Amino acid sequence: MDIRNIAIIAHVDHGKTTLVDQLLKQSGSFRENQHVAERAMDSNDLERERGITILAKCTSVVWKDTRINIIDTPGHADFGGEVERILSMVDGAVVLVDAAEGALPQTKFVVGKALARGLKPIVVVNKIDRGDARPDEVHNEIFDLFAALGANDEQLDFPMLYASGRQGWADEELEGARKDLSPMFDLIVRHVPAPTVDKDAPFAMVATILENDNFLGRVLTGRVEQGRAKVNMPVRVLRPDGSVVETGRLTKLLSFRGLDRVPVDEAEAGDIIAVAGLSEATIPETIASPEVTEPLASTPVDPPTLSMTFRLNDGPLGGREGKKVTSRQIRDRLFKETEGNIAIRVTDSPESEAFEVAGRGELQLGVLIEQMRREGFELTIGRPRVLFHTNEETGEREEPFEEALIDVDEPYSGVVVEKMALRKGLMQDMQPSGGGKVRLTFLIPSRGLIGYHGEFLTDTRGTGIMNRLFAGYQPWAGPIEGRRNGSLISSEDGATTQYSLYSLQDRGTLFVDAGEKVYVGMIIGEHSRENDLDVNAVREKKLTNIRAAGKDEALLLTPPRKMSLEQAIAYIEDDELVEVTPSAVRIRKRYLDPHERKKRGKAASN
Repeated sequence: MDIRNIAIIAHVDHGKTTLVDQLLKQSGSFRENQHVAERAMDSNDLERERGITILAKCTSVVWKDTRINIIDTPGHADFGGEVERILSMVDGAVVLVDAAEGALPQTKFVVGKALARGLKPIVVVNKIDRGDARPDEVHNEIFDLFAALGANDEQLDFPMLYASGRQGWADEELEGARKDLSPMFDLIVRHVPAPTVDKDAPFAMVATILENDNFLGRVLTGRVEQGRAKVNMPVRVLRPDGSVVETGRLTKLLSFRGLDRVPVDEAEAGDIIAVAGLSEATIPETIASPEVTEPLASTPVDPPTLSMTFRLNDGPLGGREGKKVTSRQIRDRLFKETEGNIAIRVTDSPESEAFEVAGRGELQLGVLIEQMRREGFELTIGRPRVLFHTNEETGEREEPFEEALIDVDEPYSGVVVEKMALRKGLMQDMQPSGGGKVRLTFLIPSRGLIGYHGEFLTDTRGTGIMNRLFAGYQPWAGPIEGRRNGSLISSEDGATTQYSLYSLQDRGTLFVDAGEKVYVGMIIGEHSRENDLDVNAVREKKLTNIRAAGKDEALLLTPPRKMSLEQAIAYIEDDELVEVTPSAVRIRKRYLDPHERKKRGKAASN
């Protein structure tokens, strides 16, 4: 059977996973009466809750005697490592672009990677049914983007389709018949080349996706680059430097059939398969026949730009809510994560019982922390820090910069420009985007965007949309002002009372409700002034037998400001930590004892 391997790449929320749903349905991958969840490829709990794709996943459909292996990729910039990795498995890419939003930063990132690998793209302008669709302008934007990214003449002569993934149709003409996705299937078979591989050479493949299965153990997915894989054949695993990791046998070969992985006895070069039976092989190592001595080339991944410290939870409530609380358990889990996620790096921290975890952004590390807390871990997280490096030619210290593309209503553009300027952002472009909105483009240090998203939503009344993309390293931009308000810090252990919180409301915004456990050094609110303030939130009302007017008035509390995990991580300063447990997210001072904090503060000022 002929094989075509394609990746569907696009910016977040441009409809990749919804389109894959329709491709599966219309290719006959499901029974007529089979119940299939919406966004079937987003099988992870976190993906379903957040409505985004986090992990790249493979599926397969058959169209007119051709097997099409489709890889659904994440659209968020923080998970760009997943996209970079899987592009080595495919021979073509379907670039999906929203008919209204056009080519956004992540589109630029993934298209640049695809063009650099020599892939011939198919452009699909999706969501044509939107009321504010502007397909002709978007077509021009895509062509300009391809030209700016250095596409060759063959890549610039890309075929184009107009589509609605939700309604399940694609057409070569804007006013076409709009029946089904047949034009897309036919174009993929016609335009994407078959894999150019040597089927008679010894078997070899590069591991690209790693999963752990309760029954099969480590399952590694990749494309067979040469030869044939057979069940129980002996193999050895080679690192990129040529050294041998392990030898073993392929106890299972799994081929993709729709949403399922089906056991097969043999797979030949060009097909994407999953193999089991190896205990140490990981990404991006080569799995090959024993006679193969040279590893296959693997794609290097862009380095991390952001780092956080993961620590043991040493607070007074530590060990009460989670099952995995020791530093060894945290260390093992983090290093296990690096095996399957090559965009994350873990190193031991100079601080005792702590680890430095570096990744692409706050969301990527936030997802890792959320997964760990659901697995029963307790840990404390330090403030995100950007990773600086020194320019070898000039000797200057450089920091990561990002391109921020902001769509905002015109009345709020002034406050956005002002806030971005305070954070060392340089405006690159400003143009109307229709419907009373303005599109602003900034070049800004990555550390300037840490903690800004919540403030941005407040400033734009929730109507602004910000997209960001790593733009490279540039000289250090200078100091950036942090949070202006101090903290309300608990001075006592115990459970908060309505009586005490009522009297603290005037001091600032509270983060806790009545009846919640607090401890000395825990941050229970944001002070209305710049300094930190120690407060007693567990004080109870003294009971007397004297009745007086006004003694028993109702104590009405303003609802507290509850922070999500990402919001808490973005909120904290350098001397604060986020305590994460399976049932709670708390903010605390690094040093709980008030005398220790004063001592450290004096030492820092001296």
